[in-house]
Amino acid sequence: MQAIILAAGESSRFWPLNHGHKSQIKLLGRPLIFWTIKALAENGVKDIALIISPSNTTLKEDLKTVAGDLNVKLSYFVQEKPLGTGNAISLAKNFIKEPFFVLWGAEVSAKETIAEILEKYRSEKPATVLVGAQTNTPWDYGILKLEGERIIEIVENPKSGQEPSNIKVVGTYFLSPDFFDAYQKLSKHHEADFVDALNLYLKDKPSELVLLPKDTPSLKYPWNLLEISKIMLESEDFKNYISPSATIGANMVIKGKVYIGPHCQIGDHNVLRGPLNLESGVRTGAFFEIKNSVVQEGTHFHSGYVGDSVIGRNCRFGAGFITANRRLDRGSIKSVVKGKKTDTGLTYFGTVVGDNTSFGIQASTMPGVLIGFDVNVWPGLVVFKNIKDSENFKN
Repeated sequence: MQAIILAAGESSRFWPLNHGHKSQIKLLGRPLIFWTIKALAENGVKDIALIISPSNTTLKEDLKTVAGDLNVKLSYFVQEKPLGTGNAISLAKNFIKEPFFVLWGAEVSAKETIAEILEKYRSEKPATVLVGAQTNTPWDYGILKLEGERIIEIVENPKSGQEPSNIKVVGTYFLSPDFFDAYQKLSKHHEADFVDALNLYLKDKPSELVLLPKDTPSLKYPWNLLEISKIMLESEDFKNYISPSATIGANMVIKGKVYIGPHCQIGDHNVLRGPLNLESGVRTGAFFEIKNSVVQEGTHFHSGYVGDSVIGRNCRFGAGFITANRRLDRGSIKSVVKGKKTDTGLTYFGTVVGDNTSFGIQASTMPGVLIGFDVNVWPGLVVFKNIKDSENFKN
């Protein structure tokens, strides 16, 4: 078996953590894409193509030990321009010699799904297996049209009341090599032509559906990391982990599941509330509390409170930093993404902070604020709106 992992694209909706591909964000000491590769390897899929963008100069370095660690073969293909999923997959046409998976880079909980797909393939021998999950908002997704258990078509974003079912496509696909013939037959190629090719392919080829009991998390926005972190940390396989090289201050309290990476330094009288992921080299001062957050390498906190937040690498937080993580009316928190107000669906959400950003003493952030890469926030300020990359924020 072979696989294609999609790790190109600009990850523009993932700002301010999109200075690499979003699948390079670390959880439990490894980039998310590692856990996707591991899920494949544990199901015997060890010949893997990765589609990357030309600007991504760090992914190969991040994965340099993975081939040996997981006994897999990794091949890289560069998508020169962001021309969509179909174009990305087509780059590996000559690589594919047998039935293959297509996955996004951050399918961290894909192990069981892959196993179900393989079971379906071995018993029924379909040309393709798609994965679906029920949704209450079918107009937001690609929705499956079914005849019995056979997939007839994928209908993109159907109008309310006209949806063919309530089952949306989940981003793990199993295809046969002749799928590329269908892709080449398309009269016109565009960024969404992967679905066009699938629909053409489904007309003539037997298909099967794996219906998940519940939806799997996607990584569209940076706050989705909080859900993914929770799933990984609260899985049956994970036990609380404190690296042997970490140092722990007096009277630290841990509540819930936590990962504390190598060379972390946790100060006196800290409260760590899980699910919590602290990557290598994170430091906290005395009298600090952090809850349900993901923090990347080398970030330092003094005193204060961080809740329900995602923090990039090598950030600095002065004494008394506070994240507000609840609206006064307890409503759903909204963030501005690419100039558009977006409902996060979360009633607890602090902030997302890009790499290399610093906060002066007594600074604070309002719920849902996104703060860019390489920003300086002056002391005593309350951040009510997004701050662009490289801004010196004084008022």
